[in-house]
Amino acid sequence: MKPRTAAVSAALLLFPLAGCGSAQAGSGSTVTVTVGYQSKTINTVTAGTLLRSLGYFEKQLNTLGDGRTYKVDWQDYATGAPITAQMTAGKIDIGSMGDFPLLINAARGRQLGKPTHLVSVTGYNLRGGLNTIVTAPDSKLASLDDLKGRKVSTSVGSAADGTLVRALQRAGIDPDKGIEKLNQQPAVGASALSAGSADALSQFVAWPGLLAYQGKAKALYDGAQLDLPTFHGVTAREDFTKKRPAVLEAFLKAQAQATAYLDEHPVAAAESVAKATGLPAEVVYLYNGAHGISTFDPAVKPRLVSALKEDVSILKAAKLTGDVDVDSFVDDRYVKKALGPSYARELAAAPAPAASEVWPKGAARTRSFPTPAALLAYVALHKDGIRAAYVPDATTGTLWFADKAVWVADGTTLLPFVAPATAQAYVDAHGGSRIVAYADALGRAS
Repeated sequence: MKPRTAAVSAALLLFPLAGCGSAQAGSGSTVTVTVGYQSKTINTVTAGTLLRSLGYFEKQLNTLGDGRTYKVDWQDYATGAPITAQMTAGKIDIGSMGDFPLLINAARGRQLGKPTHLVSVTGYNLRGGLNTIVTAPDSKLASLDDLKGRKVSTSVGSAADGTLVRALQRAGIDPDKGIEKLNQQPAVGASALSAGSADALSQFVAWPGLLAYQGKAKALYDGAQLDLPTFHGVTAREDFTKKRPAVLEAFLKAQAQATAYLDEHPVAAAESVAKATGLPAEVVYLYNGAHGISTFDPAVKPRLVSALKEDVSILKAAKLTGDVDVDSFVDDRYVKKALGPSYARELAAAPAPAASEVWPKGAARTRSFPTPAALLAYVALHKDGIRAAYVPDATTGTLWFADKAVWVADGTTLLPFVAPATAQAYVDAHGGSRIVAYADALGRAS
């Protein structure tokens, strides 16, 4: 399980907000707090979709006791760009978005004299597994080299574009001249892939998993192969945080409660997010489940800040920002105060290794297995009773659907991979091993 316990939520309920609300006492007025979030970017759910459904923020605001009445205006957006535009216009107080949009948020805020700050983290993957390059299900493309001269859809300025650029560079391909890049919103890119007007699609959570689950795409490149952290976080306007620090602390305290709920009730949380977004719960669970691709805790880890600094060069090369002072953008004072003694534990916590997991039909809980082969043996005996089955990539640990993985048989050992190139690399390095079809893998396991 991920590094949270019920004790965390209990501690949060006990930790006071005293001293912050007193500065606002006695007015008796109504204050509207505007929160911008991205419902379908499901690594932000603890600061967006799930948090909203649980009502924790509103409950925390009701405890301030400063004589004010608080209302929360939740505004849902498809990407981080419009959230940044609304924040710099003074119309959104708190927003959540991915790491590359966060840098643009920082740059635009400084440029326009409306500075913002990264105040907490939502979902992250320390290897970069939140981004994936996919192709059409019947595509003959099997590696990054096959993308040369091809049309690749991505969203410029997003972490998915960052993954594409870095992956191509490592493969010795010029990301500006080696491919024809199509700058498209995720939904447009997904349609382009299906229509054949794009040969590949590089996108962020939850698009790759959704398209794979729907049978509309297959993985070509696992972003975790870069071994560079990628994450989503919460940004707040500086003028707002100075004027209403107790409100921001209430938000961060509520976010931590939502995180504890997610970790303690992963299936229920996935079902809740699925209902609110229209995404299949099986896809939500792939990323946000007990052993999902994403880990959630609000702490602003130094390793994530370091990754953010490395991202600046990608955005500068795309002429989307100039230099960004990441150190001045990061401000974890409020989340430290909101979480109190638990913050140090969050900061030191490390994600647990991914595990093979089955979600039986009609079950309120999933079932874990010690090895992918053990999972396959169970699936083979319960084919009609499986809602979803997940296995971690043998080299990166990225969770993927068992029936969409590339399987390798090495003697009696069965190993899953997200992408064909990594599976082939394993085969090339291990004599006697070979890639096998999923049905063959099931037969060998049973």
